[in-house]
Amino acid sequence: METLLNVEGINVYYGAIHAIKDISFHVNEGEIVTLIGANGAGKTTTLQTISGLLRSKTGSITFEGQNISNVRADKLVARGLAQVPEGRRVFLQMSVEENLEMGAYTQSPSGVPADLEMVFELFPRLKERRRQVAGTLSGGEQQMLAMGRALMSKPKLLMLDEPSMGLAPILVEQIFEIVQDLHKTGTTILLVEQNARMALSVADRGYVLETGRIVKTAPAHDLLEDESVKKAYLGG
Repeated sequence: METLLNVEGINVYYGAIHAIKDISFHVNEGEIVTLIGANGAGKTTTLQTISGLLRSKTGSITFEGQNISNVRADKLVARGLAQVPEGRRVFLQMSVEENLEMGAYTQSPSGVPADLEMVFELFPRLKERRRQVAGTLSGGEQQMLAMGRALMSKPKLLMLDEPSMGLAPILVEQIFEIVQDLHKTGTTILLVEQNARMALSVADRGYVLETGRIVKTAPAHDLLEDESVKKAYLGG
């Protein structure tokens, strides 16, 4: 199995605060890998460092064998790395279709209609609301739109930051069904998620973060049965 993303010995600071402490992990092509941990464990900071929004003081981040540690965020999208940020952050004044078209800025315009149809097939709700202003959508619909917008860039690696945040349980199930559907189409996914049980139920492997350090890694089904993980993150 080819390693698509390799993170090696990164350390990230916010001023004097040491947020990420010498963490290393990898994502193989075709996998869903999840990072779980409490609020403030460093999950979002890790994703932002991979996607070029933050910089590590040490170590390296390689994507498809190329060091991307100092590559700008917008250049990484063109290389096939897309992030769906925490809190969705869609363009509220634009229509659903305009939001999706913004996601395709790195692609040839001739391919956009086919990519729109691909997204509408995955998210039929978006097709129904394609002319609707994004700010009038529900939280679940905005999450679908944020994911659809990222998919318009044809990512080789899709990074999802807390996709279930603030959603009703039935919508959380829908979002995770879509994550599994994307996986079946061959999309590699790095998933950060507060809902550890849901994340581990769809992932191949998981890493547990505590205060900026990786403290445990195992196949996802093993972590679901791990007593210390159950006690800390699974309500058991």
